Order: sequence, then structure tokens, then C-alpha cells
Amino acid sequence: MKEPAIPSNEEHRVAKLHELGVLDTPPEQRFDRLTRMAERIFNVPIALVSLIDSDRQWFKSAVGIDIKESPRQLSFCGHAILGEGLFLVPDARLDSRFADNPMVLGEPHVRFYAGCPLKALDGSRLGTLCVIDRKPRHLSEQEQETLRDLAAMVERELVAVELATIDELTGISNRRGFMLLAQHSLNLCLRQQVPVTMVYLDLNQFKPINDQYGHAEGDRVLHDFADLLRRSFRVTDLFARLGGDEFVVLLINASQALAESIIVKLQRVLDEWNDTQEKGYRVSFSHGITEYDLVRHADIGALMESADTQMYRNKSMVER
Repeated sequence: MKEPAIPSNEEHRVAKLHELGVLDTPPEQRFDRLTRMAERIFNVPIALVSLIDSDRQWFKSAVGIDIKESPRQLSFCGHAILGEGLFLVPDARLDSRFADNPMVLGEPHVRFYAGCPLKALDGSRLGTLCVIDRKPRHLSEQEQETLRDLAAMVERELVAVELATIDELTGISNRRGFMLLAQHSLNLCLRQQVPVTMVYLDLNQFKPINDQYGHAEGDRVLHDFADLLRRSFRVTDLFARLGGDEFVVLLINASQALAESIIVKLQRVLDEWNDTQEKGYRVSFSHGITEYDLVRHADIGALMESADTQMYRNKSMVER
């Protein structure tokens, strides 16, 4: 077995990783969403967001295995961060670097490995997005490009940590974070030829809540509404609070009809939430739904504008 070499910028690389403050933190939906996408797209039993610390690989997100970390010297990902591009091992049993690796001889019985390095803003390679199979296989050029796209999305989530693109009040993406990720999500879906739908939401009569009950109560409503979005939509969907009382959700591999059915679910859970509050007001929302169309929508901004227009049209009918 060949242990992975140490990168020339190891001290700086590890320092950058620790500066992020991501190591040994709880699972987060924004990373789990991407490993689940990788698992489904590539039809593999294991998908990981692996970060390479000084003496271990630690999994920020893991599908298919229960452990949170493993020794760096045994890791395939330790080899993957040594290069710029994809690190591919079609059959580990035939590769002298890994044939007697305990992870090949025993659990999780690695045969195929494909890992794409994850970079910080300064280019430091912090870890990988990788997919693992228990049988030998190869990736086509298109599959390799898809893995790179998914890794770019993971990178943007790591960059989001550096650029503070998470809305502090609700814990979901803010406008900047959403725009960083949404266009890549759209490009990925177009390549895979799956539908994409945008949902734009705005709370009705939110200002009177702030005026009558105070801004702390208004903040609580926004926080709870974001939580209801998480409970109603799917783990693969991308959420954001754009500002004020406006929210947006990008649904991956979803038609307009599916989005409408989820809105029905959201309305039901919001009604249940309202019934338990006994605050003297009821929260409601207006929404617009637009399915991506190549002719009408040049990019994610055009798709968002279309859903926003539809939302305001619906909102004007409610407030008449």
C-alpha cells in the first residue's frame, strides 16, 4: 500500500481548513443534499464530502457509511488532493497503490473510486467530493463533467462559509449564496436533461406584525417560516431568504406540477403552525411558480424574475 504524499503547502492548507471552522461540526442539509445527488446520479452505494486534516480524513457529509472519519494514510482522498483534476481508480484490486489497503480488503470493500478536489478561495485543496462503488467501473466523459459540476457546488458551499453567504436569522442561504449555487444547479440539470422549477414566496401583511408585535416577533416568524420550508420541500432543493420577507426555492428535477403539490403541503403545515401560535395574527404567503424554459429563460436570473412576476400577480389578487 502506498500512503498519500504530503502537499508542498501542507501547513498553509491545514491552517486554511481549520480557519473555516467546518471540522467536527454537525451535518448540514446543504452538503447532504449534494452527496445524495451524487449517490443518485452515479448510482453508487457511497458518496462523501471528505476534508483532509493533518492526520485524518473527516466526512462533512456521508451517504452509505456510518463512520465520521478514518486515518489519512489509508485514504484515497489523500491522494486525490495532490492533483488538480479528477482522481480515478477503476479497480483498486488492480492498482498497486491500493490493492492491500484495509479499505479494499475489508469494509467498505472499495473497488471503484472517483474524487474531485475541493478548493478554498486561495486555491488550497481541502478535500474531495468522491463517489465509491464496491465493484469496478469507469466514468464516461459526461459523467466526469457531472462530478466536476457537483464538486463545484460543494466548493461554493465551502466558499459560502468564507464569504458569509448564509442568512444569520434563518440559517438558509441569503441572496448572494443562492445566486452562487443556483446557476450551477441549473447547468447541472440542463446537462442531465431534468426539469427545474423556481418557487418565489412573499409573506402577506408582514409589516403589521412588526409594527404591532415588534421586530423580535417578526424575526421569529421569518425563522419559523424558513423551518417550515425545510419541512415541506425536499432535501435536494435549494432554499434562500432573499431579504425582508421574500424567499425562493429552486427545485431540482421537479416539474411545475410537483412544485404546486409541495406548495399545498407547505400551506397545510403553515395552517398547523398558525393553529398552535395563538398570537392574534395568522401568517400567510403568496407565491409564484415557474418551470425553466430554454426559450424564455436565459439564466437563473431570468427564471427568478419570471417566478417573482407571477408571485406579485398572485399577491395583488389576494390584497384586493
